[in-house]
Amino acid sequence: MNAKSQTHRSPGAHQVTRREFISTVSLAGANLALTPVASRAANQNTDSLPMRTLGRTQAKVTILGLGTAPVGEARLEIKEATRIFGEVMDWGVNYIDTARGYGIAEEALGHLVPSRRDRLFLVTKVWVETAAEAEKSFSESLRLLKVDHVDLVHIHHVGGKDLDRVLAKDGVLEYLLRQKQAGKLRFIGMSGHARPPHFLRMLETRQIDVMMAVMNYADRNIYDFEGKVLPECRKQNVGVVAMKVYAGIKGGFPNHRKAWVGCNTPPELLPHAMAYALDLEGVSAAVVGPFTMEQAIQNVEFARQYQPLGQADRQHLLALGRELAPKLGPRYGPVA
Repeated sequence: MNAKSQTHRSPGAHQVTRREFISTVSLAGANLALTPVASRAANQNTDSLPMRTLGRTQAKVTILGLGTAPVGEARLEIKEATRIFGEVMDWGVNYIDTARGYGIAEEALGHLVPSRRDRLFLVTKVWVETAAEAEKSFSESLRLLKVDHVDLVHIHHVGGKDLDRVLAKDGVLEYLLRQKQAGKLRFIGMSGHARPPHFLRMLETRQIDVMMAVMNYADRNIYDFEGKVLPECRKQNVGVVAMKVYAGIKGGFPNHRKAWVGCNTPPELLPHAMAYALDLEGVSAAVVGPFTMEQAIQNVEFARQYQPLGQADRQHLLALGRELAPKLGPRYGPVA
């Protein structure tokens, strides 16, 4: 979902495969150096993606998750979307994040997921408040994904929800609890960008297994999910996934399909921005959605080479975040 945050090549740019791509990325410099690899298999054997336990779910997930919104909404052909998603899976990413509202994303995943189902942690979302609306959305997701269950369903856009409706007897949470009992999903999550207090109220139900929220070096000064919600997640052993780790695309949601406008994070600092999120205690993965094949594999390289930030790099990044935050403002919705 946060591939909106990356730099972008024009739609006509050459899109590389893993055989053409680069095995090492220079993590310090505007020009990210790329060198070819001998083979994907050799690379994975010697330098596989790190994995972490996703809180109380006990699921083992790669520290990089595939966000599918940018490709799904980019008006690509299904064949090209499938090619990009499949490539990321072939590089070992097992956390797959999608939603009914992400254009052709679920349809494209439906060409890939069934044959790989036992190797993936599959996540979708419902953006609604009532059980009736959730039934329509979730049933369609299962149909398009061509599966009989998913691992996790997020109640999305929690910051913009009427929580009294969400938590009512005919609300979306009760619906998901019934689907969990029926075996159509394993875990219930919540996701969103704004109003951290709404997330805290949802945690009071003790029914939330995973949270995905905006967490990056700049928005820590705006929404601050790190300081306001993450500690309670740790107390409850709720799994946590960070999104918008590159601080988002310039202009925010209005530019969602305009990748060429660029990212709020300078290219040379993208690996550091990912590391900031992964360094947060309790965060298991960073979901990043690519616009292109090149970005997709670049994200994998960043994750494979991830190391905790050194003190100097961390301080430099946090200083940039403090400078950037007033310019970004609460672009995803209210803080409280």
